[in-house]
Amino acid sequence: MDHTHHHPVSTATTTWAAAAQATLHCLTGCAIGEVLGMVLGTAFGLHNAATVALSVGLAFVFGYALTMRGVLRAGVGVRTALKVALAADTVSIAVMEVLDNAIMVTVPGAMDAGLTAWLFWASLAFSLAVAFVLTTPVNRWMISRGKGHAVVHQYHHGH
Repeated sequence: MDHTHHHPVSTATTTWAAAAQATLHCLTGCAIGEVLGMVLGTAFGLHNAATVALSVGLAFVFGYALTMRGVLRAGVGVRTALKVALAADTVSIAVMEVLDNAIMVTVPGAMDAGLTAWLFWASLAFSLAVAFVLTTPVNRWMISRGKGHAVVHQYHHGH
């Protein structure tokens, strides 16, 4: 089967399940980077702004890396895989990061609570859950227009 081209689909045929799956995929990379950034920033006593910047940077790195891993399995080169990852995940990761970091900074004491405090982890879990809920409609809209995570599916066999 030829997977080298792809056609935009209407919003009506873009399921919420597909959008949620794309968002969950993005959330996985974001969460790894976010948690690692928060842990490192907190452990090294970085200022909140530096911790957020580290978290955001790592969220993009891990988000792109997870997408590239799947695309590379399809046998394309690293350059193509990076282009696909950038097209697939940039908006999704950006929306997710704005949301979850805004929540982390807004919850009183969450950023300063430390890694052993339930407030830190509860706030982080809550922020990622909110980001997932609010990013899913964005991904659904993008997929329906042949953008975002839709560009990855031409490289996946078995979806």
